[in-house]
Amino acid sequence: MAPPPDRTIIVLGCPRSGTTLLQLMLHAHPRIAVPPETRFVLDTYWRRREFGDLRKTANRTALAEHIVRQKRSRFGDLGIDPEQAVAGIVNGPPTLGSALSSVFREYARRFDKPRWGDKRPGYYQHIDELLRMFPDAQIVHLIRDGRDCVGSLKQMDWYRHDSVTAMATWAEAIDYGQAAARRLGPDSYYQMYYENLIDSAEEELSALCAFLGEEFDPAMCEPNQVADVAVPKRKTWHENTHREVNRSSSGSWEKRLEPWEIRLSETVLGSRLRQNGYELSGAPRAAARDVARYAKTATMRRLARRKRRFRDRWWRLNEPTPNIAAVDTRSGHRHAAGSEEG
Repeated sequence: MAPPPDRTIIVLGCPRSGTTLLQLMLHAHPRIAVPPETRFVLDTYWRRREFGDLRKTANRTALAEHIVRQKRSRFGDLGIDPEQAVAGIVNGPPTLGSALSSVFREYARRFDKPRWGDKRPGYYQHIDELLRMFPDAQIVHLIRDGRDCVGSLKQMDWYRHDSVTAMATWAEAIDYGQAAARRLGPDSYYQMYYENLIDSAEEELSALCAFLGEEFDPAMCEPNQVADVAVPKRKTWHENTHREVNRSSSGSWEKRLEPWEIRLSETVLGSRLRQNGYELSGAPRAAARDVARYAKTATMRRLARRKRRFRDRWWRLNEPTPNIAAVDTRSGHRHAAGSEEG
């Protein structure tokens, strides 16, 4: 049997949809390493103009120092040597995707694994940007009942928005995922459901491995065994990941959501919920004022996305480095940096 391709794995979905659980299941695989959220991938993408042409050694050094030294990047959660990470970027191919890949490969080497992935729920908004950096990426979209996502977000100390915004977020994740599925096709986009994952872990993970070109390993069904090394201790809201997989939080929206929130979520998300196999409770239609609040929130989020895409298109006309895609991410081989100035 030929060895599986070394393609980048990207896990995404609405926040509180179970992406951390899936991250750990993948990390438990003997060939795959998926770190906790790093926060430096999109940050460096949107700030790439600050570093200039990466064909220059000094600019690659500045980029590397930014990734490694900036506190909010959470590089420290990777548990790898910063100097080695800097050297890997400086001596690697002169593209942004290659620089980022170098850091993730270093993390995978920490566990003696040949393949790496990255997980962040909000990546669903940035699939195009991620594919610019990692053209061969395989996107894994995890979907959970939108009412459960809203109910769970309400419980999070770090969540600064209201439940109406949470509903709009879930709708976005569904819509962006569907658009990506149509555009990318079955070889690069894979959709799975949280409820199926916790009910039939082996079956669901076997199917996921088939998509990734990997052999299923039973260790994937025991993600709690790797939680200590793959989930930072400060993330107390992920304490369930240290336990065996269970259904304790599935369907909890009935207790967590107020009656008006149930009515609104089923009014504005109803078609998407049904389309993804979730039954509605039969709650009456939401009040017009609440529907209007949702519509305003969703519109503002769409406008923000259009502004972001317009900015990216403009920047792409004036890229400091002609190519930002990772070089030969399938092989994992190291490359010479290529020609440069100064």
